[in-house]
Amino acid sequence: MIFIVALVVILLFVLWGAFAPGQLAEAADRTFAFSIGNFGWFYLMSTLGFLIYALYLAFSRFGSIRLGSDDDEPEYSTISWFAMLFSAGMGIGLVFWGVAEPLSHYMTPPEGAEGGTAEAARLAMRYVFFHWGLHPWGVYTVISLSLAYFQFRKGYKGLISSAFIPLIGERLVSGWLGKIIDILAIIATAFGVATSLGLGTLQINGGLNHLFGLPSSIASQIGIIAIVTILFLLSATTGLDKGIKLLSNSNLLIAVVLLLFVLFMGPTSFIFDTFTLSLGGYLQNLIAMSLRLTPFTQGTWIGSWTLFYWAWWIAWAPFVGTFIARVSRGRTIKEFVLGVLLVPSAFGFLWFSVFGGTGLHLEMFNHLELATAVKEDVTSALFLTLEQLPLGNVIAVIATLLIITFFVTSADSATFVLGMLSSDGSLNPSNKVKITWGILQSSIACVLLVSGGLNGLQTASIAAALPFAVILVGMCISLQMALREDDRSRVRREKQLRLKLEKMLQNAE
Repeated sequence: MIFIVALVVILLFVLWGAFAPGQLAEAADRTFAFSIGNFGWFYLMSTLGFLIYALYLAFSRFGSIRLGSDDDEPEYSTISWFAMLFSAGMGIGLVFWGVAEPLSHYMTPPEGAEGGTAEAARLAMRYVFFHWGLHPWGVYTVISLSLAYFQFRKGYKGLISSAFIPLIGERLVSGWLGKIIDILAIIATAFGVATSLGLGTLQINGGLNHLFGLPSSIASQIGIIAIVTILFLLSATTGLDKGIKLLSNSNLLIAVVLLLFVLFMGPTSFIFDTFTLSLGGYLQNLIAMSLRLTPFTQGTWIGSWTLFYWAWWIAWAPFVGTFIARVSRGRTIKEFVLGVLLVPSAFGFLWFSVFGGTGLHLEMFNHLELATAVKEDVTSALFLTLEQLPLGNVIAVIATLLIITFFVTSADSATFVLGMLSSDGSLNPSNKVKITWGILQSSIACVLLVSGGLNGLQTASIAAALPFAVILVGMCISLQMALREDDRSRVRREKQLRLKLEKMLQNAE
């Protein structure tokens, strides 16, 4: 029933986007504007709360609890684990926005600064760190930790609703309320994947157009979707241990090679200075940025960027959280939190310092009008930047390859997650289910690209973040209840063991 209801809702939205894309976009924009206009404070408070709660768990008495049995070992090596959670989380976004977002903020900065100034550049880098750093990974940490704990420690099904058993009881979770939660999770994941397939296709088309002159047309984009679909379905049918693991390790290797090349072939000293300054500004202003709204000036920058991102990360949370949970069995809560929270954030800081710093240096000191190019076509920013470096065209080919592999990995991971959520939480959904979802997602992306309804569906998926933010708050409360009970049980066991040992010593004497 969950699969059928979710599928019907998804198809209705797709038909709406196909036959009335303007109307869908208008309705989605109104809904999103209402949610951030009236509940922007809730997005900010809840996202900061998720980050604080994740850090609390890492350093609390619960930190030594293992996600699985007490003697379970991690299923994947640390490097493969980092590669998989990073690729599924935001890998393609870093490539897409690495140059473009800092330049966008440089021209239109927050906090009332004047665009095109040194102060604007400083704020641009600080807010890029903010948008891609600890906060989004805090959202992913709490949902994936909750799912992994209940799945591997408690033996519950791999469903979002299973995390609510301590809070509302098994009867309600098995009933209508649990089904609504799981349907929302499937819809959010499907919408996110469909729009990402479409937007990722536009980005790949932009790269191929820049490199080889491939026309930016609907025919080219449908051809790209067809090829990428074949690639990620081949990966999906080889299983988690081979397909996604191999692709994720390849992604990380290519990303590191690209990062190091730009770091040492670009303005190296400027990049390191930018990283140091931006990290200091980010840490110093973390709380102020986390709670910043503009009720007295009625500014729109926070809603257009920060609140948009917070809603986007929350909308993606069921997909990314379910996948990270699946590959994290055997790790302690402390190891899990610090790994998921700190390592990808640190890599993201370095990535934006290298690519964003290089872009800003070219804009400010070489007087290359990159910011103007970003306004006209966001997908061109990365390639125009790489052009200015030695072997620029070769590196641009590597960057395009990285975009494709990140794209394939994300689609593969999402197909796996949709298979899990629609197969009653099965840890290994059948190939038939995964192929069904994969073909459906690609078909949706094609329909929306042809009709122009892609942006409407993207905004609709982000507007759906508000109810899911409430679900995430409930998951945190439920997890805390379960952890307390787990800790009480541990104390009781230790007390019984101590009494038993004392009795044995007394008998021996």
